[in-house]
Amino acid sequence: MGALSRRPLFALVILSMVGYLLAGLVVEMPEFGSSDAPAYKNTVPRYLSEGVSDTGATNIVTSILFDYRAYDTLGEATVLFAAVLAILSLMGGGDDP
Repeated sequence: MGALSRRPLFALVILSMVGYLLAGLVVEMPEFGSSDAPAYKNTVPRYLSEGVSDTGATNIVTSILFDYRAYDTLGEATVLFAAVLAILSLMGGGDDP
């Protein structure tokens, strides 16, 4: 019985530590839409200045989606495909016997 009573306490301690860590990270985040955010200072200028030479695509949106973020786009498509397959398997596409 002693091991069972320590388990919830251990889980509570771990949960509290993770919550404290996440709260600390949220406090350090820049405000939403702030021009001081790293995405606006580093990423956007690099995409705009070197996008054509890096990717060869003249459309900046196309170069970001299909060259810089290709794995992310592939992952999103995989998740959507898996969701469609799950829905189809739950609906049962065949005739009832």
